[in-house]
Amino acid sequence: DQGLYEASNLDGANKWQEFWKITFPLIAPFFTINMVLAMKNFLMVFDHIMALTGGGPGRSTESISLLIYRGGFQGGEFAYQSANAVIYFIIIVTISIIQIRFLQKREVQM
Repeated sequence: DQGLYEASNLDGANKWQEFWKITFPLIAPFFTINMVLAMKNFLMVFDHIMALTGGGPGRSTESISLLIYRGGFQGGEFAYQSANAVIYFIIIVTISIIQIRFLQKREVQM
């Protein structure tokens, strides 16, 4: 809304103050969801590693998702890796909830 920026100019706010006091609080909901989705994708990376390196050289680029996949489908530990996947899911959900609660404190209600 241009009225907010016009009022801040009348109050003597500089561009940095406009960004932190007006612009960022207005885009905070989008920032929150993007941060949560980026963290989820970071924790669940599988396809990039599988396509590029296959977890190698050695095991240097192996992620937890790739470890669960290899142990379950190639190592014959299907039940054990299913339990690991459930625990990993709970960890990801917990991190996401904590992240949402922390980042929602910066959001403004319109």
